[in-house]
Amino acid sequence: MAQLTEVRFHGRGGQGAKTAGYILAVAAAEEGWNINAFPEYGAERRGAPMKSYVRISDAPIRLRSGVRHPNIVAVLDDTLLATENVTEGMTESSILIVNTDQTPDEIRAQLANPNVMVYVVNATQVAMDTIGRPIPNTPMLGAMVKAADLVPLESLKHAVVARLGGKLSQAAIESNYAALDRAYEEVHA
Repeated sequence: MAQLTEVRFHGRGGQGAKTAGYILAVAAAEEGWNINAFPEYGAERRGAPMKSYVRISDAPIRLRSGVRHPNIVAVLDDTLLATENVTEGMTESSILIVNTDQTPDEIRAQLANPNVMVYVVNATQVAMDTIGRPIPNTPMLGAMVKAADLVPLESLKHAVVARLGGKLSQAAIESNYAALDRAYEEVHA
């Protein structure tokens, strides 16, 4: 039977959830996995809730629907906990990573399914300190690879260059590397 890992990102337009999904997919592809990645959003506007999906498998992926039973969920904006059921479809072995300054217990108390594994990292603060902008996507990826052991951190760094190298200066790329490294170290359960 094929090994399939499904990832769902919850964010708001402008926070980089779509880009995070694509970076993760590129990193997984670099490691030899089959991948599938795409966003889902309604009206395209900054601040509107949106989702991004990634599937990683050792076999070809034929599914084209949204991720309904994620192994991993990353929440880029903790205010979404009040308006979205971010744990929908998750099991006790699923991993939830939340960008927040709250503790894992405080987050767990807000969840429809409090029986998932909860990790937290203040990705917005990490982004401000390293990148200089409140875009939490890159730090969330660093936290995700530490919490879920999906792909090596170095593969994520290569994927950042592959996906953003033409858009960002070398200094900005280095800032994103710093964000990945710091969130990797600061995420905790």
